Amino acid sequence: MTNSQLQELKAGLEDAVRDAGVFLVEQLGAVRAADIEEKSLKSLVSYVDRQSEEMLVGRLAGLLPEAGFLTEEETVRQGTQSIRWIIDPLDGTTNFLHGIPAFSVSVALEDDGEIVLGCVHEPLRGELFSACRGGGTTLNGGEVYVSENQDPGQALGATGFPYEMGEAAEVMMRMYADMLSRTRGMRRLGSAALDLAYTAAGRFDFFYEPWLNPWDVAAGSLLVKEAGGVVTDFAGRSDAVFGRQILAASPALHVWLLEQLKASGMAVL
Repeated sequence: MTNSQLQELKAGLEDAVRDAGVFLVEQLGAVRAADIEEKSLKSLVSYVDRQSEEMLVGRLAGLLPEAGFLTEEETVRQGTQSIRWIIDPLDGTTNFLHGIPAFSVSVALEDDGEIVLGCVHEPLRGELFSACRGGGTTLNGGEVYVSENQDPGQALGATGFPYEMGEAAEVMMRMYADMLSRTRGMRRLGSAALDLAYTAAGRFDFFYEPWLNPWDVAAGSLLVKEAGGVVTDFAGRSDAVFGRQILAASPALHVWLLEQLKASGMAVL
């Protein structure tokens, strides 16, 4: 797929995720306890996730009929096509259901194994982060870049904690404690897509988390790369979207963070 084709798709994708965001805001506070299901341990879902996904699938199928889908809620047949949309219709469902204003819509386009287009939309703040292969990253149309900070002691980082940690909890807490003592601070927003978007915009200096799914990170990983950042797994390999580990950071801090992950034992999780 050429870059000119991607640019044409970008406007349609941005409209679709904005409309999904409008729906999320309309439903905020309207979900009843009876509407909430637990998909797995502490992983919640409601009709809002599913309807948002159905809206996105319908719009995106019209934009690119030959593309397949990889979606969190599986409201459409999951595709193995070389071109497919990767969709998280509501990243931060638990936040949304508790009325915490940190959630997003995340959509990416994969072409032959490469993420080539991505949007993360934070509807309550009206912020739309977009990236196209080779075209940089924008926030509401203005270019953004990763942080230029080179001092770990001045860095603000973000991470997340899986619901089922088991024996890995000690390793993860050790890394978290190290980061608290070596950096300016750590944040846990509850939406990996927003963590990556904020890293792309230089708000966070870095983000790391294990055991995420492709729909959590596909769009955000492209945002960081196109904003001048580096995205790998915890061993420095490039397959962070499908490899279940992600480290995103400015080039100046990425190598240092790899060393911290290795020393903590996180690299082997």
